[in-house]
Amino acid sequence: MKAKFTIHDCALLNLSQLGDRHGHLTIIENEQDVPFEIKRVYYLYDIPGGESRGGHGHIHLESLIVAVSGSFDVTVDDGHERKTISLNRPYHGLHIKPGMWRELHNFSSGAVCLVLASELYNEEDYIRNYQQYLELSHS
Repeated sequence: MKAKFTIHDCALLNLSQLGDRHGHLTIIENEQDVPFEIKRVYYLYDIPGGESRGGHGHIHLESLIVAVSGSFDVTVDDGHERKTISLNRPYHGLHIKPGMWRELHNFSSGAVCLVLASELYNEEDYIRNYQQYLELSHS
């Protein structure tokens, strides 16, 4: 699995934001605000301080990660370079391309992480061992 993409292909996307004195609304529409068809949505919450999530790569899946409440950091790794992006606005989403290793960490109290995924859950798409990920990304 030679990576087709690098960490430089993973980017923050600005999501539509409407607001007035009554509050704000962010809209995410399939294949308009997200550059892929959304096939699965899930969210992470009640993450204890000091804990990390993610710690895996995907062969085909791409995702959009949004801090809908609170904040956390996402480290993306393409097998050659790493970069960490802080997510702390519900109208910013981090688009992660296929073939990237990702780790989520530094969750604030009450943080909620929304993930929009391009694929249904498929365990065969996951790479859960970092050394194996490095070997696959360099082959």
